Amino acid sequence: MSTTTLPGMIRLLDEHGQRIASPDLDPHVADLTPETLLALYRDLVVVRRLDAEATALQRQGELALWPPLLGQEAAQIGSARALRDDDFVFSSYREHGVAHVRGVRPVDLVRVWRGGVLSGWDPYEVGMATPQVIIGAQTLHATGYAMGIRQDGSDAAAITYFGDGAMSEGDVSEAMVFAASFRAPVLFFCQNNQWAISEPVTLQSTIALADRAGGFGIPSQRVDGNDVLAVLAATRAALARIRAGEGPQFLEAVTYRMGPHTTADDPTRYRDAGELETWRGRDPIARVAAHLRAAGVLDDDAEAAVQTAAASAAAELRSGCLALADPEPLSVFDHVYAGPHRALDRQRADYADYLRGFTS
Repeated sequence: MSTTTLPGMIRLLDEHGQRIASPDLDPHVADLTPETLLALYRDLVVVRRLDAEATALQRQGELALWPPLLGQEAAQIGSARALRDDDFVFSSYREHGVAHVRGVRPVDLVRVWRGGVLSGWDPYEVGMATPQVIIGAQTLHATGYAMGIRQDGSDAAAITYFGDGAMSEGDVSEAMVFAASFRAPVLFFCQNNQWAISEPVTLQSTIALADRAGGFGIPSQRVDGNDVLAVLAATRAALARIRAGEGPQFLEAVTYRMGPHTTADDPTRYRDAGELETWRGRDPIARVAAHLRAAGVLDDDAEAAVQTAAASAAAELRSGCLALADPEPLSVFDHVYAGPHRALDRQRADYADYLRGFTS
C-alpha cells in the first residue's frame, strides 16, 4: 500500500483509518498503548469542541475575534504530544490545540480574544509563549531561545508553529539562516493549511514548502498533517535528531483549514466548495476514530466518555469567558514602562479627560 498521496508526504493512516507500515516512522509510535491512542483521540475531540464553542461565543458577541483551527487538530495534537515538559513552544494565533496539550486552561485560550488583557497565560508555567499575531515573528523568537538552550548545554528543544503564508515572510527566512548557522535546537513546524487568508499555497510556492528548508541547510520532511499518528512519529523523530546535536529540523504538515481564516473572514468568496468536500473526506478525527474502532480500542462507551469530556471542557470555556470582568479603561497604561514616563502620563490624562466626556 502506498505511503503517500502527495509527493514526498509520509503517513501511517490512510483516509479510511487503515494502518500503513512505515519502517522510518513505526519505531517512533511502537510504545503507544490502547490507552494512549484513546487519549490522542480524546485530545482531538476536545480541542474541536473548544474551537466550536469559541466560534459560537464570537458570533454571540462575547469575543471580538477568533481564529478557528477546524481541520488542523491532528497536526497540533500529534506534534504537541511529542514534546517534553522542558521544551518550549512559540506559536502563531491558531495553535489552540497545542496550548491545550501544554496545560493552558480553556478560559485562558479566549482572554486575549475578548479584548480585556494583553496575555492569556504565564508562558513559564506551561512552556509556551503567548500567541504571536505578527506573521512569522515567532520563528525568530524560537531561534533565539534555542540558541540560548544550546549555550546552556541542555538537550531541550524549541518548536515554532507557523502557516504556509508565513513562509513568504522574511522573518521565517532570517530565522532559518540563524538556526542553521548556529545549529540551534529548534523545530520549524509549518502547518500548510493551503490558504494564506485568500491566497492559495500554489501561488506562494511552486515547490513543496518543506523543500525550501534545504536551501538553508535544514533537513526537512513532509507529513500528512491529518494523520495524528504520522505527525506524532515525525515530530518525535525530528526532536530526536535535534537532541542528538544535529541542528534545526523542518516539518511541513499538509493539512487544511476547514473554516475561515478568522471569524472576520468569509472563505466562500475565494474557496471552491468542491475543494472543501475533498478535504472533508480526509477529516483527521474520523480517520483515527475508524482506526481505533477497527482495533477494538474505541467502543460506544469510550466514545460517550470522550464526548462527555468535550462537553465539560466547552462548558468550562463558556462559563469562564462570561465571568471575565472588563478591565478599568485607564489600566491600559499600566506596565507599559518600568518607571514614570511623562509622555505616557500625558496620554493617560488625555484619555481620562476623554472618558469624562461620556459622564458629564
